[in-house]
Amino acid sequence: MTKRKQQATGKQAEQVFPHAAGIDIGASSHWVAVPAALDTEPVREFGPMTDDLEAMADWLMQCGVDTVALESTGVYWIPVYEVLEQRGLSVWLVDARQMKYVPGRKSDVMDCQWIQKLMSLGLLRAAWRPGQAVCAIRAVVRQRDVLLTEQASWVQRMQKALVQMNLQLSEVLSDIMGVTGQAIVRAIVAGERNPAALARHHSKRLKASREEVRRALTGNWREEHLFVLQQALVVFDALGERVIECDRKIEALLAPMQRHAIALRPLPKARVKHAPTFDARQALANWAGADLTRIDGLGVSAAMKLLAEMGPDLSRFATVKQFCSWLCLCPGTKVSGGKVLAAGTRRSANRARQVLKLAAMSLARSDSALGAFYRRLCARMDKPRANTAVAHKLARMVYFMLTRGEEYVDQGRERYEAQQRDRSIAVLKRRAAALGFQLEPTASAAT
Repeated sequence: MTKRKQQATGKQAEQVFPHAAGIDIGASSHWVAVPAALDTEPVREFGPMTDDLEAMADWLMQCGVDTVALESTGVYWIPVYEVLEQRGLSVWLVDARQMKYVPGRKSDVMDCQWIQKLMSLGLLRAAWRPGQAVCAIRAVVRQRDVLLTEQASWVQRMQKALVQMNLQLSEVLSDIMGVTGQAIVRAIVAGERNPAALARHHSKRLKASREEVRRALTGNWREEHLFVLQQALVVFDALGERVIECDRKIEALLAPMQRHAIALRPLPKARVKHAPTFDARQALANWAGADLTRIDGLGVSAAMKLLAEMGPDLSRFATVKQFCSWLCLCPGTKVSGGKVLAAGTRRSANRARQVLKLAAMSLARSDSALGAFYRRLCARMDKPRANTAVAHKLARMVYFMLTRGEEYVDQGRERYEAQQRDRSIAVLKRRAAALGFQLEPTASAAT
């Protein structure tokens, strides 16, 4: 390539986004850089107040900027993103790991200029942020998860207080906040101390006998530990009320988004812990146009978290491979000198990815085709890799259900295992034929 062609190619590369700006996000100030040809003072500092952000938007509009790239620093980028987006600018949220700085030349002024330079050359990729309606639902669903996590920590405090009084309730109950456990704990807080009277709350579903429950509830009733138990129960109930408020808010946000009328098939009745207090399955299906709970491993809570994180519109992802890559469930590509250095999946804090991996783990004892698939992978590899592979399979199912409207139908464990057996036999026959042999089934196998 001649020198003139190289210069022309360089000029063309710089014109990918000729009117792009770069913003270095901070807690107390934001540094903004625009191309030097657009303003005599191409780098300016703005404060975090709303008036400062409005002034920033006015200056960018005055300079003729049409695209803005900013770092995803904590939560400080959210007000900047929303103000600029409301002004009609194309805002690119960029991962800070995509930008490498020269050692010894690190400053906020240089950072914003470097972001602007990379953006003008088209070397940055924008993160995906759903629409405002999905973000509103996502904020409430995340708050609900925070409350449930906090509630679980107070259950541990109650269990600690019981153990300190030598009330070994956890030895006879799998969940001290189940139906029987709550009845016993609330009776203790109400003032009941007789182990035989407390054991009357014994349920027929318990494996432990009433005598074993009575023995577990014989301990020393220390006043300070009873006080801690009572305090923990009050906080637990208060957090439960806040969870119910979140359910009401989610139901209200989903009400105007019912775009479809899906007739749901009944699912097997099962006790679901922390399930929403409203008919979330019907509301989510009417919103997404598909019932994700038909997929084995995905309950109502998991489907709600998935749709809250990414929404039902996956048109941004042209193919299912792009969607799985966004979830960081695809093998990585790290090749040098023709050798594969690493092929593992990237680490990610993507919440949708975490939901799918937890759903994959729940299939360990499932009597379904996905359960059989998970167990077959566990026999071939370690469980973490098997979880990732099954989560990848679940992600593909979710993508096809939301984009094509396909319905998932479980073929059953027996049919799946029969298919795998037929495939294994076919492979053995091909290997035997390649070696000049022919396999014949035995009489017991034929019958």
